[in-house]
Amino acid sequence: MTLAEQAYQQVRWDIISGALPPNQPLRLEQLKQRYGVGFSPIREALNRLQSDRLVVNVALRGFTVAPISIAEMWDAIETRCLIESDALRRSIDKGDDAWEAQVVAAYHALMLKAKSVSTLPRPVSDADLRALEERHHAFHRALIAGCQSQWLLDFADKLYVETERYRFPNLRDSSPLPDRDIGNEHQVLMTTVLARDADKATELLQAHYRSTGRILADLIGPLTAV
Repeated sequence: MTLAEQAYQQVRWDIISGALPPNQPLRLEQLKQRYGVGFSPIREALNRLQSDRLVVNVALRGFTVAPISIAEMWDAIETRCLIESDALRRSIDKGDDAWEAQVVAAYHALMLKAKSVSTLPRPVSDADLRALEERHHAFHRALIAGCQSQWLLDFADKLYVETERYRFPNLRDSSPLPDRDIGNEHQVLMTTVLARDADKATELLQAHYRSTGRILADLIGPLTAV
């Protein structure tokens, strides 16, 4: 991994996790000290993050973490529903045995990590939360990995990161939600996908994302501009 890639991954994670909150100025000297790399890798990382829409470059002010809003969140969620529903339908139509095995393996890995994290004392370490988040992403990525379209996968990855900016910081320290069993939602989604029921699978996928959106809107609504 190059220094620029290392800086990109570190800053990207700190934005997703909320360690670098929305609208925070990103001073090059401070970032150099924080991540232990030079100005050139930091600038390259910030330019990449700007193209990912996680960072904005304001004239005369430099780079800042991109702001958040309820409207922006719902735009990302609804666009994600469109992109991933199409990718999921294609995967169900084109996916082979290897794709099915990838979906099952990703689900199993996610459930193992979720069970492990649920037994840890609070607050859970950043390393464990990051590992859980990586497996969560891997599961949702596996569902659509058989679509045979790199464009759809690339768009899905960008939208995943954008929605995680809202989901991860606001839900990681929340109490379990009594009216929602996320593990069961993932299991039913996996089972429906493996049954090759495209209509039901896309319906479940969209409901899964929108349910999270409604919870987040209640949590962060008073703190953001609509």
